[in-house]
Formats: sequence, C-alpha cells, structure tokens
Amino acid sequence: MKFPSKLVENAVNQLSSLPGIGKRSALRLVLHMLKQEKQNINQFGNSFIDLINNINYCEECFSISDNIKCEICSNHNRDRSTICIVEDIRVMMAVENTMQFKGIYHVLGGLISPMDGVGPEDLKIEELINKIDQENIKEVILTLSTTMEGDTTNFYLYKRLKDKGVKISSIARGIAIGDELEYTDEITLGTAISSRLPYEKSFVK
Repeated sequence: MKFPSKLVENAVNQLSSLPGIGKRSALRLVLHMLKQEKQNINQFGNSFIDLINNINYCEECFSISDNIKCEICSNHNRDRSTICIVEDIRVMMAVENTMQFKGIYHVLGGLISPMDGVGPEDLKIEELINKIDQENIKEVILTLSTTMEGDTTNFYLYKRLKDKGVKISSIARGIAIGDELEYTDEITLGTAISSRLPYEKSFVK
C-alpha cells in the first residue's frame, strides 16, 4: 500500500499494530481523524499518554486502577471472605456487570499456556496463595474461560488450594465449552456464578 504522505503512513502503521485493525481499517480511521478539529484529536492522543503515564494496578487484586487500591477493594461493603478469580480486567468487568457478585476479585493476568510459554510463575498465583494464607478467606470462585488453558489453570489452582481449608467453587457449566467469558451475556454469566458448584463436581468423568 503506497501512501501520499509519510505522516499518514506512520499513523496507519501505528494503528494497524493494534489487535483486529488491518491497514485498510487503519487508513480509514486516519482519514477520519484528519477531518476532525485539531483540539479533538489532541484530546484523543493525550488520553492515551495520560493512560500510560498515570495508570496503576491495584495492590490487592491487581486490577487496573486510577489509584493504588481500586474502588472495589476500597469498598468496605464488599464481602472480603469470597474471592472471584479472573483471567484479566475484561472478565472482571463482565462479572461485575452481572451485579450477582458482591465479593472481591483476584486478577491472574493470564492463563497457564505451555504452548505460549506462559507458566504458573508468570501469573499472580503466589500472590493469591499469600492472600489466602494471611486473610480470612472462606471461598474461592474459579471464574476462568472454559477453554483448555482455562481448565488447565483451574486444575492447577485447585491442586494448590485444596489443602488450604477454603471452599473452592467453579462457575456452572451453562457456559459452552470453549467460550471466552468476556463475550458471554450478562444473564448467562450471572446465572453461572449464582449456580456455582464445588470444583470437584466440575470434573469430567
């Protein structure tokens, strides 16, 4: 693809480096932005600069946050004895939108995936273990995608937690095998959380 301007080409290359955006889509976005007021585009760009320079990760649950501690972990009305284990902020947002969970979260930062070179040491698993050892945690809800990576991570966590004296639950299998939780509708996901079962009963016989 030949460009009439190096500035346009550079902007297209930057946008097309984002997931799901090809060169043609990036060019369409760039041309759209060129039609906007400069002030609007400056605000657009500054929002990302501000994001990168000022974003924090919650010191308790490792979610993205404006402050050192996120709003959920700072909320004294949340049930701190129940932890919902999620892969990332997208799943956490999906669960929170169901309005069916009133506990706190723990963001792993990914799933165990040997094919992708991601092992347990690459995730926030030891931090989870320490939290359970140090705090009055009564239940851990494994809320991971029903994919091979999700099931592998669930089983690894179960092995690490089964002797910790906490109830280990898994979301109900109303969600189809292979589904990514962030794309599951709120009613289905909310029902899956409310109808959670002891993890041992989720084993495929």
